[in-house]
Amino acid sequence: MLENLRLAFRGIWTHKLRSFLTMLGIIIGIAAIIAIVSTIEGTNQQIKQNLIGSGSNTVDIQLYQNDWPMDLSYNEPPYGVSRISNDVLKEIRSLDEVQSASKYNNRQIYDGVYYQNASMNGGYVKGVETDFFSTANLTVKKGRLFTDDECKNFKKFCVIDEAIAEDLLQNEEPLGKVLEIGGDSYVIIGVVETRSTFQPTINTLADYETYMQDESGTIYIPITDWPISYRYDEPENVLIRAVSTDDMTAAGKKTADIINASISPTDDTIKYQSKDLLEQAQQLQQLSSSTNSMLIWIAAISLLVGGIGVMNIMLVSVTERTAEIGLKKAIGARKGKIMGQFLTEAAVLTSMGGVLGVACGIGLAQIISIMSGTPVAISWPAAIVAVAFSMVIGIVFGILPSHQAANLNPIDALRSN
Repeated sequence: MLENLRLAFRGIWTHKLRSFLTMLGIIIGIAAIIAIVSTIEGTNQQIKQNLIGSGSNTVDIQLYQNDWPMDLSYNEPPYGVSRISNDVLKEIRSLDEVQSASKYNNRQIYDGVYYQNASMNGGYVKGVETDFFSTANLTVKKGRLFTDDECKNFKKFCVIDEAIAEDLLQNEEPLGKVLEIGGDSYVIIGVVETRSTFQPTINTLADYETYMQDESGTIYIPITDWPISYRYDEPENVLIRAVSTDDMTAAGKKTADIINASISPTDDTIKYQSKDLLEQAQQLQQLSSSTNSMLIWIAAISLLVGGIGVMNIMLVSVTERTAEIGLKKAIGARKGKIMGQFLTEAAVLTSMGGVLGVACGIGLAQIISIMSGTPVAISWPAAIVAVAFSMVIGIVFGILPSHQAANLNPIDALRSN
């Protein structure tokens, strides 16, 4: 084998230009495939990051009617849907895919939230437990959070996010200010922000509509105060944090199943569902990948052309080295030895083309990214498969020339010199 490799590299080096031109089809095909795969991989990662953010891995499980979240602002709580018990929450937290879980009430603000003479229209009020903030990947920017004792004693404290501080309070010092929420007064004791400052990449209006969430802000009050300002016995939602991004789908569905098993709604269209951003990302990724898969098949045609070129040049090489083959067979070289030598040369030739193609593909992907702004991510498994596939092409298209060389009659081969 080592002798075959040495002879293959010597033959390629002896005819450098011819070898390069032979490899050109392989180089172009591999480069095109690597560039396309890198663009698909980069686009998929951007879609996933845009939807899921920087890795908080949170999944929202909400009460739905048909395919829409139930808005309890104007509707009565559905019959047979009770509040989520501590036993149900404990079962959710015991799931292998769940790192933490917290229940909360939610109301979109259409009216009823005031600061002095200013009113808030848009955004959300959430009634939360104290562990909601860590589950939601929120950290204190200013002030503090309310405690378990304050929740038990029905203290009317609230925590706001930066959007509320900027829009409703007009960047006044928020701590100690009083907000009127649902007719009750709440003292602001803290301002929270997300632990990451990730923003989705927005290139088009469609991206904005797909990725951007409500930016009007959120006010957090103790969940024990929710019946005072809004409604008693109102069903909660659940926010969970999955152990990893890949666990989000399973964690969300299992959590929804546990809650649904604990309720008995009279309306079959009412049930808890997970707002699965990972699944949404995967659907968009599949659309992106299927759109580009045809491009990969088109690029693969050049590999077929390159393989035919390799077969052609190997046939020429057999013709040029007829006397050499005849001499080797005359001194006892077997057919397998001759065939192995030419197959090795073909495989080495296409493998070198594959390696050069991968390098060119990576460079081409970077150029596409710079010129068009399209994200790219180099897929090294795809690069390894591409080189291996190019070697297979060399072997497949080298079979005919090597078989022809191995079956030459040594007397005729020596006479041809």
